[in-house]
Amino acid sequence: MLNIPTQCFPAPSSQQRVSPGGSTGPGRNKVALKPGHSLMDWIRFAKSGKDLTGLRGRLIEVTPEELQMHNTREDCWTCIRGLVYNVTPYMDFHPGGDEELMRAAGIDGTDLFDQVHRWVNYESMLKECLVGRMSTKPITNNAVISPPPAPTTLVPLTTVAPPPEKDGRPRYDWFQTDSTVHLVVYAKRKIPSSGCTVVDLRDGVLRIEVLLHKMSYMIHLRLTEEMEENVSVQTAFSVGKIQVICRKRTAGKWASLGQSLESHNTFVRKQDRAVFYRDCVLVSRTEVNHNTQVYRLQLPPGTMMQVPVGKHVYLRAHIEDAEVVRPYTPVDRTLWTPQDSAPDSDLYLMIKVYPDGLFTPHLHLMNPGDSISVSGPEGSFSLRPLRDVTHLFLVAAGTGLTPMARLIHTALRDIDTIRKTKLLFFNRKEEDILWRSELDELAATNKRFEVEYILSEPSESWSGARGRVNEALLKEKVSKPDESKSFACVCGPNAFTDITVGLLKQLGFDEQELHTFQG
Repeated sequence: MLNIPTQCFPAPSSQQRVSPGGSTGPGRNKVALKPGHSLMDWIRFAKSGKDLTGLRGRLIEVTPEELQMHNTREDCWTCIRGLVYNVTPYMDFHPGGDEELMRAAGIDGTDLFDQVHRWVNYESMLKECLVGRMSTKPITNNAVISPPPAPTTLVPLTTVAPPPEKDGRPRYDWFQTDSTVHLVVYAKRKIPSSGCTVVDLRDGVLRIEVLLHKMSYMIHLRLTEEMEENVSVQTAFSVGKIQVICRKRTAGKWASLGQSLESHNTFVRKQDRAVFYRDCVLVSRTEVNHNTQVYRLQLPPGTMMQVPVGKHVYLRAHIEDAEVVRPYTPVDRTLWTPQDSAPDSDLYLMIKVYPDGLFTPHLHLMNPGDSISVSGPEGSFSLRPLRDVTHLFLVAAGTGLTPMARLIHTALRDIDTIRKTKLLFFNRKEEDILWRSELDELAATNKRFEVEYILSEPSESWSGARGRVNEALLKEKVSKPDESKSFACVCGPNAFTDITVGLLKQLGFDEQELHTFQG
């Protein structure tokens, strides 16, 4: 019997793609789907009872040779994490077009999938297309042998043995008082001021994930005794030291910390780490303009989440019996918060509601007290390329402002080398401009920040810039000063992003001076 686990396939140039490593990557191709071929149409079609695999419900083991035989538009199989799918019926429903699906035709498409949407629940979306599992091959002398699993014995009270002197892996230690347990992570590198730690403590299981550039360090333990489900985190940013403090439910000394669980004390690429969700509660919705609101989400007891600047989270909901996931970038409560203001543990997401959409109407119908699943921070953005930058250009359209908001704050407060941060904010009409008063106030009070609004459908009274993004406009608004180092970030609808990136390259920006956020 096949062991099928319980967990769209866009290719790297998909319209949903955000390129890894900060580069813009290949152009993203969004195709016009035929009427009746939306995501909801696919969900209904998949549930129609039709045989989408051609195997009449049988699950088979597929050899690499057999997989390679199914590599045409009319007969397309692909493999994701050992599971083989007949994606032929999905071709006309794929937003990125059949050409992108064909990149994985007849081969293992796991790497292509992970470059794009490793968070997508493909097993739910494509479950009616499941052919079976790839047959396993015996290990040969040339095969890579995985390290043994983490030990499941109790973690001793003594200090964790230090790694070799030149080992760049983080390590952890712990100590206790009668009422508290303290875990200390030594990241061995500086930590951005926005933090990089996510802690989940529930039912005696402690999960700590520390995000370090493209890597993820994890502590995962079943603690010796019951704990209060509240945690606090103290970070020494300049030395890379993180202390997680948990309170014991019953006072006393422990003989050991707890039992190691899966992935405990591992340091791997973030994209290789499974996406982890927790249920959050909607606290409130605040109107920003006629079609955009800020959703305030409360994390569950025992959870503390620091979202690094430029990272997004995924919201997950079940809509018409299908799991749907969408990325959103957290914002602060306001555009500018004083440095000494008390931290807010809630998440704030600025979201535009599309009446004909699939996910945002569901959000719009949520009431305070309702729950939704939220992932930890994801995304490829890093502040490292900005360390020596003198001029930062941000080009945003609509809700593409969301990743820029916290980046503006960080550039002005924490990165002294940036002499000028300039935001070019594209919208259709004047009433569409998000946080306009806050942006205007910041520009008026901070000479290092400048904002320009460009409208494609302005009123006759509009005195600002007009039109869509084009070569002449960007050439006028974006210039790389001599003897300086510039960097540009872009976020907006896919067509906007593609055009803007191409134009910026024509203006002299290279791959290392560009980052596209997921729009």
